[in-house]
Order: sequence, then C-alpha cells, then structure tokens
Amino acid sequence: MKNFDLTKSTLTRRKVLKTLGAGVAAASILPRLGGIAHAATSEPIRIGFQAHRTGIGAAYGRWYSRATSAAVTRINDMGGINGREVEIITEDDGTDPKRGAEVIEKFAKQHEVDVAFGTLYSHVVYGSAPRAGELKLPYFVVSEGHHVASGKLNRYTLQPGITDVKSQVQAMAPFVADNLGKKVTMIFPDFAFGHDHRDFFTAAIEAQGGEVVESIAIPPTETSFTKYFPRIPRETEVIYHVMVGPAVLTFVKELGEFFGPNRPELFGFIDSLEAVDFASPGLEFLEGSYFWEGMARYAQADQTDIDKTYRAAVGVDNNGASISDSRDVATFSHMFGCWETLNIIKRGMETCGYQGPADRQSLIEAVEAMSDMPYSLDHPQGAKRFNGKTHQTFGHQYISQVIDGKLVVKHKTSIEDGLYEDEVDYTKQSF
Repeated sequence: MKNFDLTKSTLTRRKVLKTLGAGVAAASILPRLGGIAHAATSEPIRIGFQAHRTGIGAAYGRWYSRATSAAVTRINDMGGINGREVEIITEDDGTDPKRGAEVIEKFAKQHEVDVAFGTLYSHVVYGSAPRAGELKLPYFVVSEGHHVASGKLNRYTLQPGITDVKSQVQAMAPFVADNLGKKVTMIFPDFAFGHDHRDFFTAAIEAQGGEVVESIAIPPTETSFTKYFPRIPRETEVIYHVMVGPAVLTFVKELGEFFGPNRPELFGFIDSLEAVDFASPGLEFLEGSYFWEGMARYAQADQTDIDKTYRAAVGVDNNGASISDSRDVATFSHMFGCWETLNIIKRGMETCGYQGPADRQSLIEAVEAMSDMPYSLDHPQGAKRFNGKTHQTFGHQYISQVIDGKLVVKHKTSIEDGLYEDEVDYTKQSF
C-alpha cells in the first residue's frame, strides 16, 4: 500500500509565537508569514521523501520525518519556493536497497515529483542512486557515506546538507591519538557505511602514528554481540565503536558487561546510541567516555538562539528528546541534515528560477555553484562549505564526553580539518 504524507503548513503566527516566544526566534522562523497565499493557486513543488519507516533504520526514519515536516512548515510559512507551496510525498523504502530503487521509480513515474530526498543508509543509497540517474531525477541524500564524493554515483545524486565519514574521521583522528591512545580496535557494521569507517579511520589514525590492531565487522541485523568481544586484543588502548540498528542499546550494554570497570578508552560514534536515552540502565560504564556527534544532543552552556529556535521547531527539548515525550530520544546528530538539505533545495530552486522538471539540470547546476553556507537557522548544525565538483559538503564535527550522564562538547573541529582531495568532478559529466 502506498504511503502519502502531504505535509502542508498548519501553523499560524499566533501558534508559533505562543510556542517559541516573541523576538528573534519567532522572527527567524516566520519573516514572511502569509506570503504563501498566492501560491495556493499554483501547482506545488513536490518533493519525494524516501523514508526508512520500517527496517533497521526506522528510528532514523521517524525523526527524519519530523525534521522534514518542520522544515517544510517553515519554508511554506515564509512563502514557499518561488511563490509555490512545498508538498512532501513520503514512501517507505523499508531500509532496503531493492525497495529503495522501486521508491525512486514511483516518485518519478507515479507521483511525478520535482526532486527526491532523504535517504540515510548507504546500502539503500547505492541501490537507489543509479535509478535516479537513469530517470534524471535529482536525488538529495542525507547519508554520511562516502559514496557520493567517491565518484561511484552520478551527477543527479548530491549530499549537500551533511558531512561524510571520510571527512568526519579525518577531522577527529588527531584528538583520538593525542588524548585516548594509538592502538585501536574498531567495531563497525558490516556494510558500506561501516566499511567507510574501517578504511578511512585506519588511514587517519596511521597518519597520526597510530594503528588499528583489530577490525571487527558485525552484521547490522545482529541482536547479540558478546561473542565478538573476545577478538579485542589485549594491547588495545582505544575501542572505536559505531553500530546501527534496533539493537544498539544491547550492543553498548554487553560491551560494558564484558569489560566491567577495567575497559580501554572508548571513542564511539553517537550512531551507537542514537535514539537511546543515556539514563538507560546498564549505560553507567560510559561515564567519561567520548563520542562523535554531528550536532550536540544536549543543549550546551553556550547555547545559541539558533539552537533554541531549531529545537523548538523540530519538537526536541534541551536533553535531545521529544518535547511531548521525554522517553522518545531524537536522532539529533543526523536529522538536521534533512532540515538543511531542504533549505539548500529551496536556495537552488530560487537561484535558477525553478518552474518544473524541465529545470532540473539548472537546479543541479545552481547547487553545484554553491560554496560557503554560514551558520544560520537554515544551517543550525554549523557553517558548511559545499564542493560542487564532488557534490559533498564539509562542516564542523563535535567530540563530546559523557559527564554526569550527559554529553558535554569538548572539541569542535574546523571545516579545514575535514577537507580532502577531490576524487571526482561531477560537473564534467553530461546530463
């Protein structure tokens, strides 16, 4: 059964002001409220949202949907895109590459969307992007994998709103080597995203004089992990872990049970605990350990008005959980990519005067021409630098430490820390 989500603006200025308070926050969300009126007589801009509603990516799919809905509400309340309302059409890909390609087909031929957007899991991107290229459908992914910048995909596939693994680990390896240790055991999911971590962190830590003493790949559908831990060598100084899927809490608990108080240093990607409450029983052993975060889950002492406004818009409190249910923890380190990517699509369409599918080439060229994206409510995670040749964005990374059961940012990398040499020039490929 097909799944439609027609996300339209339902907020009035009074409702938003009541929720966010007057002043900077409300003004930045609603500078042009009411501008959508004449657009209601025009065909909407139709964006196909490829969502992991089911499968191992379901937690991400749920929060990607919320961030997408909030971003579209804001865009429509500011007047839409080129005076036209934005309409989101959602299809569940089941976090499955075959279904992902089928969803792209439905977007192009059945729903006749202007662009497709939203995919997270890298194996689904690999399964979907070739079909998007064949159908000449712009495909904006929110994935983190190195698949786009590696040149393995096509000119119709872009990742402008979130950084990739190669950039992330390159920026953070110096902190790990200087502060935690140089003999590292890696534990990662056995598919493309995990392989990116294995390959790029191995190179990055070696560049710092360190080494990966063991690499442990675990099927992403695994439900029990203790059997893998005896493979961790005794000389390990740091365990680098990045796991995904519905069993991440089990993974982290079993890791703690295996080591007890005598564990090596831990450096994890927050993927291992996305959508998981740090107050969950069994996670006490994480105290003092470190995590990569794409965006700080907990509001920091120096919280900005932009962070406050973004949290209110997406319905997330200062602890990174749903405002309406403190047990519902957000995938906060990833979902911002949906918000930012939709703002980039808006900017690209306005730059090229987008009117319909005939302007898809112009839209891609307009995005390829982008470069610096300042920190703003359009980009609440931080400033970005987009590389039009590789279709990949670069930004800041955050290293946080667990202190009293909460994540406190200890280090913020620069954009330059994550830059690497181009591996492709998509602008030289034909349309």
